[in-house]
Amino acid sequence: MPVLDRQAPPPAAPGAPETPRSVPEARPTPLQKHYVLLSAPALVLGTVAITALEMGAALGSPLVKLCVVVAASLLAVANADAIVRIWRSAWAWMPVDRGRGLFRLAWTLAGVVLYVLLVAAAWVVVTA
Repeated sequence: MPVLDRQAPPPAAPGAPETPRSVPEARPTPLQKHYVLLSAPALVLGTVAITALEMGAALGSPLVKLCVVVAASLLAVANADAIVRIWRSAWAWMPVDRGRGLFRLAWTLAGVVLYVLLVAAAWVVVTA
């Protein structure tokens, strides 16, 4: 029978430096503690807008537009803050573990692409 409990990681090779689990954040972003408080109303407003569309409201409906404008604004601010945090984290990791730093840079790129899609989708709804 295989052991399903958590097992200790294998020991590092002799003489190999131990990689830390995390790197301390030197400059926290101002909205870091408010990320959930910005994202939760956007989730609720997105649910309202999608429900209205599913019930037959037009894309140009005032209810849908209002929900999208408010939700997209909140998400834009929260995601911009998150992208800055990921960017800073990537550069903090570079001297410690280059692989983890590059991985975070890839996530920064993904965040920027999703940010552009958010703005484009909001623009489509607002101009409908």
